[in-house]
Amino acid sequence: MQARDVLGLIAGSAVVLAGAAAVAQSDAKARVDAAKAAGIVGEQADGFLGFVTGAADPALKAAVSEINAGRAQVYREAAAKNGVSPEAAGASAYNTVIQAKLRPGEYYKPAGGGWTRK
Repeated sequence: MQARDVLGLIAGSAVVLAGAAAVAQSDAKARVDAAKAAGIVGEQADGFLGFVTGAADPALKAAVSEINAGRAQVYREAAAKNGVSPEAAGASAYNTVIQAKLRPGEYYKPAGGGWTRK
């Protein structure tokens, strides 16, 4: 097999893997969105998702972990660009972006407070 063919296979595999990751992310988002609407998951002042209720199935826990891991990466990158801590970037995201996207009936947890329904 020629080097050109190997590179083509690698590039093709990368596209397939990226597509699979996007589908998995989409599935996680759909699970989390449904859980937010049901009052199981809410948004926290640190910019991460949290469980409003103690009970959640393993698939939902995995979806929340996946979304939170993606957010953590974004907060680290934003922190590095802006000379702040990742925690400050997460709190800023909560204050400027996440709160604005909360839908009526969804839960949020402000800093130092308990779960509140919008």
